[in-house]
Amino acid sequence: MRYIFLIYTREADRNGESVRERHYAVMDAASARGVLVAAQPLQETSTATTVRMTEGKPLITDGPFAETKEQLAGYYIIDCKDLDEAIEWAKKIPTTCQGGAGCIEIRPLHELPPR
Repeated sequence: MRYIFLIYTREADRNGESVRERHYAVMDAASARGVLVAAQPLQETSTATTVRMTEGKPLITDGPFAETKEQLAGYYIIDCKDLDEAIEWAKKIPTTCQGGAGCIEIRPLHELPPR
């Protein structure tokens, strides 16, 4: 089953060579096992645009959907045998959140049936 790992971190804390190298290490390990589907960092929230539909009309605003202490910084998609394996991969993904603890949201992806 494919899982998406949503990485939440403080933007000020996410830049740096050591964090980048730790991400490369996770990507290399997952690639070597043949389970990495995709991984990509996101640009800063200042580049975000939000589209909300209100009474059938789009309202377009600059910035993220909500103000939070941590921002969505990127994602991994990894093909795991089960949630336990997904949790093991999540433990390896570098991130910093409130109090220095990592914030990785793991969600299984729905497989779309053929059309």
